Amino acid sequence: MTSQRAFPADDFGIYYVLTECTDYSDTIPSNEANENQPHFQGVTGLRNLGNTCYMNAILQCLCSISPLVEYFLSGKYITALHKDCGEVATAFAYLMTDMWLGDSDCVSPEIFRSALGNLYPAFTKKTQQDAQEFLIYVLNELHEALKKDCLQCFFQQDTLTWNNQIHCSFCETKQETAVRASISKAPKIVVFHLKRFDIQGTMKRKLRTDIHYPLTNLDLTPYICPIFRKHPKYNLCAVVNHFGDLDGGHYTAFCKNSVTQAWYSFDDTRVSEIPDTSVQTATAYLLFYSCQPFSIPIQKCKS
Repeated sequence: MTSQRAFPADDFGIYYVLTECTDYSDTIPSNEANENQPHFQGVTGLRNLGNTCYMNAILQCLCSISPLVEYFLSGKYITALHKDCGEVATAFAYLMTDMWLGDSDCVSPEIFRSALGNLYPAFTKKTQQDAQEFLIYVLNELHEALKKDCLQCFFQQDTLTWNNQIHCSFCETKQETAVRASISKAPKIVVFHLKRFDIQGTMKRKLRTDIHYPLTNLDLTPYICPIFRKHPKYNLCAVVNHFGDLDGGHYTAFCKNSVTQAWYSFDDTRVSEIPDTSVQTATAYLLFYSCQPFSIPIQKCKS
């Protein structure tokens, strides 16, 4: 990925590789949009601008996170906005307004893509990109524009080997060392990145294990420092799905709407309501959890 702005790795690093997976076949959902279904706030499709399903899936998930929606629709972001780097954040706010307060069943994210593409030209090309990488770039731009501090939470234990070995002061030699991080303070939103791609030398494969993830009451207490264990449990609010392999594929999103409290499948312009039982799939790639209750966003002032 070539960009015109230096990108600090994992600036919004709330990512956790849960598990490696064994092969399991995946299929694209066949649910089509119902043209006769009523239009609800936040249930709006996004036009595909040419292999931009990865972008549409991420935007649908971000626009389904209630605290984030409320922050932008209320106009609170304006007072924190850095004008010299606020183009992406402003375009994001306008797009969110169209998706939540507009009358159309489908809108175009072209202005937002153009704003982000001015900084990262690769996103203006009609080529497939990785949804998780796109998410990091978007969150980084929002961070830069709004001066919001973020947590870097890596829960899994790792072993430092080879060149990463730590020098032991007791034996005076380098030793393999097990390291593990914990959350010093629980964030309001957590994004889990499931490891779905495995590359070893020239060998690469898609990992398709069906991983069980709870829709409600996810407990992160074991990973949080004891003195900060005051946050409620987390509820799933959005999922990014990936179909295909490492050389190509398609992204969709499942999002829980805060107005209807129902789950919806977003496949670019196609939108359909789905039962809770359909949210658990082997195609899940990114999981968005929130510890705040779902509420209906209210626009207090227009930006």
